[in-house]
Amino acid sequence: MVHCPAMSTTMVNTFGSGRVVRAATVAALLVCAASMDGKAFDKTIDIAGMTVSYKVVLPKNYDAAKAYPAILAFPPGGQGLDMVMLTLVRNWQPEAQRRGYIVFIPAAPNGRLFIEEGARIFPEFLDRMLAEYKIRGNKFHIAGMSNGGLSAFHIAASWPQYFLSVTGLPGYLHDATPARMDALAKLCINMYVGELDTDWRERMEPQAAQFRARGITVRFTVEKGQSHEMATLEGTGAARLFDDIEKTRQGCGK
Repeated sequence: MVHCPAMSTTMVNTFGSGRVVRAATVAALLVCAASMDGKAFDKTIDIAGMTVSYKVVLPKNYDAAKAYPAILAFPPGGQGLDMVMLTLVRNWQPEAQRRGYIVFIPAAPNGRLFIEEGARIFPEFLDRMLAEYKIRGNKFHIAGMSNGGLSAFHIAASWPQYFLSVTGLPGYLHDATPARMDALAKLCINMYVGELDTDWRERMEPQAAQFRARGITVRFTVEKGQSHEMATLEGTGAARLFDDIEKTRQGCGK
């Protein structure tokens, strides 16, 4: 098993502001990703007048004739390729390859965040992935960290027909009109927030209650002793993300 260095605030500034990743850290992540079993590919695609770079993680022994569950994951911060690499290694690649998932992680085109102009690549990006890969049930799970969590909820509420679940680590629906909340009614919702991440917790906890009041299934988890960057959901802890995502098959579970 590959063990990657833990993420810390010395490597990544708070995702709500500058978000600078040291070059040495990115290099270490590249080495770590290259050491993993299975495959992760760098790809680009042109949509809506923008060129989108993205990573694709394929399962070990990938068979193009077989349908796989798939996750669309968004990176934190400025959502550039450095943040794509960080969330790829920390949260998604090892466990996805172990469990047989395809994972797509796009970078914000020209720095346009996916809660802003970058959202214009959807839903065409999803249609293009469905045309290129066999996705189980033709639906994705969608997830993201920090700005990526906001992106995941934003895209899921805009095109819910493409998704089975939405996961924010942390993340919430920032444009939470009644209609957009109800758009998520058929999805399983997973919301994680650090115990010490006061600002995000104050937004997410009431929203989880609002979802429940509308009859929507929500799993809200406070990560003890964690701040905005939750080490409990990285590395081997990422198995919990997949465990909750897989509960979708049982009607979201509890």
